[in-house]
Amino acid sequence: MKQTSETVVFFGSGPVAAESLRLLQQDFTIEAVVTKPRLAHHKGDVPVLDVAEQYNLPVYTVSDKKELKKLFLDRPVRSKLAILIDFGIIVPQMVIDYFPLGIINSHFSLLPEWRGADPITFSILSGQQQTGVSLMLLVAAMDEGPLLGQGVYELGETTTTPELTQDLVELSYHLLHEIVPKYIEGDIAEYPQDATTEATYSRKLRKDDAVIDWHKPAAQIEREVRAFIEWPKTKTTIGSLDIVITKAHSEPQTGMPGEHTVFEKKPAIYTGEGLLVIEKLKPAGKKEMTGEAFLAGYKQQFLT
Repeated sequence: MKQTSETVVFFGSGPVAAESLRLLQQDFTIEAVVTKPRLAHHKGDVPVLDVAEQYNLPVYTVSDKKELKKLFLDRPVRSKLAILIDFGIIVPQMVIDYFPLGIINSHFSLLPEWRGADPITFSILSGQQQTGVSLMLLVAAMDEGPLLGQGVYELGETTTTPELTQDLVELSYHLLHEIVPKYIEGDIAEYPQDATTEATYSRKLRKDDAVIDWHKPAAQIEREVRAFIEWPKTKTTIGSLDIVITKAHSEPQTGMPGEHTVFEKKPAIYTGEGLLVIEKLKPAGKKEMTGEAFLAGYKQQFLT
């Protein structure tokens, strides 16, 4: 049974948007999906397009802000409300104003914390104990709109970006399931973001984020391993061998940053503060292996 008789438009482009759309179509009548087009030479999956096709949802594709504005000048939809998740295109004021009830952006942090492009990764990198999802009415300024509700999520000490992403997608869905019908009926009022909390800002990750700075604390590098596990990964070089670290933990040991040692039969590297013990890693061209298995084949190279 649908949560409301009102239709909604869905804006989204990435994998998070695709999974969100798959969940939301159970509860809401999606009048149309607005997403990025399939690239000319792209042969793989395009998650949002694939989900829209699976559920026979009408689709409009736009590549940038200009095309988005042009689309809505043609008045393609009648919905009073839109939901935006992981869209990747700046939405102009004209499009926001197109919808009488606005556009609800499900943002994966507790705003005003981690505004910007990658709040999930930066929640892990910061070492914070809580994050969550904020339902915000979209405004022209970046993630500064009023809120309709928030859900809190407790971060574990070993949580990785893929795990956190999936859990926040589900939390977002449950918030939208509960709040959107009430908002449409006028039973929920918007409220401002907490002015007493200092706003923080995330950014898009870069390829060079993968390179480890051994002068950082081991605890920080361990968080990078968990945060960057899908991309750009956490990389270092042992002799002529490139490796990706996939699981590690820190120990309170002191040594020269970058110096290699063995700790409890596992490869370990001293940092600016503490020792990073490598539990799992992936040498270039090899499958992921345990630290013990790596030392069985590469111990001399690792310690040289």
